[in-house]
Amino acid sequence: MSGELARRIAFTIGALLLFRLGTQIPIAGLNISSLPPTSHVIGRLSLFALGLIPYLTAAILIRLLSVVWRGLNSLERSGEGGRRKVARATLGLTLGLAAFQAYGIASALTTIPGIVRDPDGWFVLTATATMVGGVCVLVWLSEQITRHGIGNGLALILSVGMLVSIPRDVAGILELMRTGAVSSNLVLACAVFWVVTVAVIVLVEGARRNIQVEFGALYVGARQLPVRAGVLPIKLNSAGFLIPVTVAAWIFFLPLAFAGLILGGDHPLVAAAYRHLQLGQPAHVVLVSIAVLILAFVYTAHVVDPEHAAESLARHGGVIPGVAPGEATADHLDRVVSLTTVVGAVYLTALQLIPEVFELYGIGLPYNMIINGGAALVVVCTALDIKTQVRDVSLTNPGGVRR
Repeated sequence: MSGELARRIAFTIGALLLFRLGTQIPIAGLNISSLPPTSHVIGRLSLFALGLIPYLTAAILIRLLSVVWRGLNSLERSGEGGRRKVARATLGLTLGLAAFQAYGIASALTTIPGIVRDPDGWFVLTATATMVGGVCVLVWLSEQITRHGIGNGLALILSVGMLVSIPRDVAGILELMRTGAVSSNLVLACAVFWVVTVAVIVLVEGARRNIQVEFGALYVGARQLPVRAGVLPIKLNSAGFLIPVTVAAWIFFLPLAFAGLILGGDHPLVAAAYRHLQLGQPAHVVLVSIAVLILAFVYTAHVVDPEHAAESLARHGGVIPGVAPGEATADHLDRVVSLTTVVGAVYLTALQLIPEVFELYGIGLPYNMIINGGAALVVVCTALDIKTQVRDVSLTNPGGVRR
């Protein structure tokens, strides 16, 4: 193991330990003796109680805005200066969302008897500031991991937050098996199912549709470099998971929330809509699946912009064999990306349906982590990213030259 790799691994472990320490420090002013002595309860009322949810929400909103607003999209592609402006906007929106959410949590805590020692305005102010500060620390910590450690800091913090619950969930399942509440055959079937699911995720996330590209002769001073061949890789899943699945839920529940504010939460139509759109209900399964499929296509078209790719190829003297440059290349790329996205969209929808199907047929275990396809995707992709970075650092000399 090289010294650089060891340093990066040590930095990452230290940063993740700092994250876990913060989840065990409760907000000042709480009556700790009134809380159940379990780590997950304390974690929900800790310095990092909000986690990275406000930042993820802000990033998704900014990303959606860039899809519909060409000016923001151009700013993202304009270089480092443009990306810094987008990052500042994302951080500003994060602070606003975190303050709103933290104030709501702090205010709600003051209404629960015995939880807060002095349930007054000062507690609400300090608790709100504490939780907002916790979000800022986590965002900074994730950036430091990405810059100085191994892997993507944001994904690593999310993955660790998911993985720490596995021992508790497994212990709970074993206890249920011991008491006869669940059968050993069901547990075995779920274990086999998740092994297969992880294998499929690894296969799909590593799969690429390679488009052959040729670059013309290049003159460097008096030297002429010959025609070079290359590939333009297209991922089967270019849309990721968070944006299609998150926005699919927003499409239905945001209008319902507004309808509840206008008509009242007990209105028959609103109550019926909420009832039919609960997890595991047939209407929820069908509508959210359709929304995820459509959003996967829409977001992939934004991430893998055929027109931008065709312009970039032409700018660097690249052509696809048998395809004319310019509009014909853009049309060809659009067709290939669309066909590839069919596989990725079906794959995303299937992952999203795992908890739905388990709930609908009553075949799941009573632990969210065990039946969450999105969590499995995030953890597996994080592991694959770490593997790639470890290999790259191991094969790179201190001066940045490949061995």
